[in-house]
Amino acid sequence: MSPGITTLDLAGVSRRFGQVTALDGLSMTITGGEFIALLGPSGCGKSTALNCLAGLLPLTAGRITLDGKRMDTQPAERRGFGMVFQNYALFPHLTVERNVAFGLRMRKVPKADVRSRVRAALELVHLEHLARSHPGQLSGGQQQRVAIARAVVLRPPLVLMDEPLSNLDAKLRVEMRTEIKRLHQELGLTTIYVTHDQEEALSLADRLVLMKDGQVQQIGTPEELYAQPVSPFVADFMGFRNQIAGTATDTGFTFDDGTWQGRSTVTGAAVAMCRPEDLRVDIEHNAIKVTVEVVEYHGRQFLLEVRTTSGLKLHAVCYEPHNPGDEVRIGITPDRLLVFEP
Repeated sequence: MSPGITTLDLAGVSRRFGQVTALDGLSMTITGGEFIALLGPSGCGKSTALNCLAGLLPLTAGRITLDGKRMDTQPAERRGFGMVFQNYALFPHLTVERNVAFGLRMRKVPKADVRSRVRAALELVHLEHLARSHPGQLSGGQQQRVAIARAVVLRPPLVLMDEPLSNLDAKLRVEMRTEIKRLHQELGLTTIYVTHDQEEALSLADRLVLMKDGQVQQIGTPEELYAQPVSPFVADFMGFRNQIAGTATDTGFTFDDGTWQGRSTVTGAAVAMCRPEDLRVDIEHNAIKVTVEVVEYHGRQFLLEVRTTSGLKLHAVCYEPHNPGDEVRIGITPDRLLVFEP
């Protein structure tokens, strides 16, 4: 079990590289036991934020406090945080058990305690049978489990993970995602996790921090970011692939191909957005005519790329097969259409 923390406070945490601001005023309070995902496209500042937390990069401005104790003035080795890297960072010449034990030995933990804690950590990640193996003899998923065991064996107040699953294949990513969630819950960890994968973030995190160009765009629960994005950027990143320019009134949204009924708090020039699964195919009410151009088979459903009469490209999900060239009607349930100021 990791030592419990009450709060981790980030106040105006910033990092500049010359004239470039990589992280601009990150402020939030993290409660002990939370799983926080830093999410965003490449170059948004999420890894910079993690490295500032870890002590690998000094702050340009701001402060980090853990239960009232100033941390940003402490070197990385004195913060006591666990770190899991994208490339695993295992020592190839050491066995699995010696890799896991490395941090404990550096801290001069008694040998008997090292053995028992390493054994317990390897049991947690189901690798006790590979204790005497070397990293080169393991699969990618097994190597990542070793890296996680090495981080949690220290019983850190905070675990930092930098895109730990990005080098794994799709099946392993799903398996390791479940494993990370299980360990977080079992050990009572406080975890900050960097990813560019919104599905990964939604499935793991208690709260998401979505970033762009070094700035926070929205902080909220997975449900809030999924259903209530605050801007077109957040909506687009969270899967609202369809984006339509038009004019909004309090009763509907008019664009080049017609009008979709619905309520909106925005009036005048606007941008409407919706997910492919929110567009309904082969309906008559609140619908427009489109031509199917591309059909993707996704098992139980099909993803259609369609084009409207005006040339607008849209994406829709349906459950009946269609062919390129088919003319169909697509519409939307009014409360599924999000409308933003342009």
